[in-house]
Amino acid sequence: MTATDPALTALAQGWSALSVLHGKIESHIERLLQAGHGLSVREYSLLNTLSRQHDGDGGHLQMKQVADAVVLSQSATTRLVSRLEDRGLLSRYLCPTDRRGIYTDVTAEGLALLERARPTNDAALRDALAEAARNPELAPLVRAIEEAGIPLASAPAVLPAGA
Repeated sequence: MTATDPALTALAQGWSALSVLHGKIESHIERLLQAGHGLSVREYSLLNTLSRQHDGDGGHLQMKQVADAVVLSQSATTRLVSRLEDRGLLSRYLCPTDRRGIYTDVTAEGLALLERARPTNDAALRDALAEAARNPELAPLVRAIEEAGIPLASAPAVLPAGA
């Protein structure tokens, strides 16, 4: 394969379109979460991920699992957890069965903020996907997301214009 191979060119264009779609969605959600709730997309994502933990088997996530879920390095995730802990939105405690492990839980204040922010996040996601669906270069990606059947928060499916 050469750099001008049509398959590579199509792959690069697809990757570029996916990157544009991600950037548009994330920046739209970021603006609305910041304005309405003082949260970044990463902070919201971390609170949302940690709010799904439970006390049963495998119910608590290790920091690496949390980092993977919010798409950050472990050190960046630790800094993010510390910032949210300083704001009273998270708390940390030692694992009762392994004193080397540290768990992170969302506080009542963090859960309340998350519940207030969730409709903003969901509406922003729907709006961003609807806008992207009107762009001929991004519409196929929006359809692929919808067809994959992956639940997008609690947002209903967004259909492209004219569908």
